[in-house]
Amino acid sequence: MRTLYCGELPVVRGRFHVDSRRDPYGPGPSEACAGQSNGLCGAAVPGCLLLDTGVPSGRIALTVEVHRAPPPLDDGWEEVVEASFRPLSASTAVLHCDRGALCEVDLPAADHRVRYCGRGMDRATAADPRAAASAGPVGHYLLQFWPAPPAGDLVVRQTSRSARDRHRYARALPAPRPGARTERERAELRSWGGRLPSRRVRDVGADARGLVPLDRDLLDAVDAAGPRTQRSLARWAARHALAEAGLADLDWIAAGLAALDRGEPLPAPFHDPCLVWERFFADDRIAAASPDASAGCRGNPLRRTLAVPALRAAADPDPLRAALGAVFAAAVAHGPDCQELFAAVRRRFPGLGHAAPRG
Repeated sequence: MRTLYCGELPVVRGRFHVDSRRDPYGPGPSEACAGQSNGLCGAAVPGCLLLDTGVPSGRIALTVEVHRAPPPLDDGWEEVVEASFRPLSASTAVLHCDRGALCEVDLPAADHRVRYCGRGMDRATAADPRAAASAGPVGHYLLQFWPAPPAGDLVVRQTSRSARDRHRYARALPAPRPGARTERERAELRSWGGRLPSRRVRDVGADARGLVPLDRDLLDAVDAAGPRTQRSLARWAARHALAEAGLADLDWIAAGLAALDRGEPLPAPFHDPCLVWERFFADDRIAAASPDASAGCRGNPLRRTLAVPALRAAADPDPLRAALGAVFAAAVAHGPDCQELFAAVRRRFPGLGHAAPRG
């Protein structure tokens, strides 16, 4: 048995969630509990769990455990429900509100059983939020995972009025159609070009999403590459973008590229984005360049400006974030010629042409 978290958790609207897709907001109760017999652990959305605490707002005590086999059930828990859960990626997060991950639950992408236990739900429901803010936790909860084949959800024990009402709510919901995707899943798939990337890529955010309509396969290929290749790609893309914009030979930008190549922190002004732009717009050598549509990025002031973030992106401590950020900045700087950039990436890094994502 591994205890992954044991402490207090602030909740809003009475819920927190578990998500292998790292959606910061999670599914709603009508999605998560559709077709279930229990209303405390919603597991109807693939890869997600919605956990109801009965606490309108305040702090609860939570323990998260992973077991190799079904753990014994402690008689001290007043509410106990079980459901099946299968992660959609290699890392599952326990998330609260929109405040990020509370802890990581390293579960393989295989079928698991989850048991959710609670104590003091009626007291938690009736608690005054103003008093709860300065008092201790208003409820105690336990979340346990272990490998198990799929099975229907189950109410193992129910003693409180609050839990009873939530179970009734779930049982009144229409069951989802077999094989039907939720609108949330369909929208997520569309936003990633028809297939979900790994959680690592989704965590990169806007730079990763920006590459989807430009070269969706490159996302998975860069994800599959090792940190060394990702770091090399980040350095190459930053230099390529700035060279394409005619900026790589400027003394202060060249100093940043040299530090990047040595693996050192970027020098001033790159430690502060505001100072970077002050230096950029004050440099007479950049201002003196006249617009020339035939000169590509060099003759386009806006595209030259968009090449600058490639350097800061490439210095990101996370190799995958650095690679995707620098490549996206280079693609934006190239504009309509970005496919030439992607072809150059694959020539420079031949392994990216056939790599597969690692999960």
